[in-house]
Amino acid sequence: MISKVIDEIEKAGLKESVTTFNVGDTVNVHVRIREGEKERVQIFTGTVIARGGRSSNKSFTVRRISHGVGVERVFPLHSPFVEKIQVESKASVRRAKLYYLRDRVGKKARLRGSKETTKKS
Repeated sequence: MISKVIDEIEKAGLKESVTTFNVGDTVNVHVRIREGEKERVQIFTGTVIARGGRSSNKSFTVRRISHGVGVERVFPLHSPFVEKIQVESKASVRRAKLYYLRDRVGKKARLRGSKETTKKS
């Protein structure tokens, strides 16, 4: 009985349309950032190295190299601060989690691209 009520509350917080992407894809995540009174949108570009959770608790981890240092951010998929997710390129990977990329730098960190290509819009 209680779980039905919780499920209904979780469904109310879910986004209707979510971009389809997989682990290994390079994505642009548009995040709304608040600085004092002002709000702006910041784009975080990187490779999706993990997805997890279920229902309203779904999240994904994006990694990029910034000034020679690896930066990872975990985004809740249904967060109101995540405005949109654009898939820049797809890659074919054989693992669910790409944590091994943390130890690799430069050309060794490249992923094999799949035959699908996405248009930049």
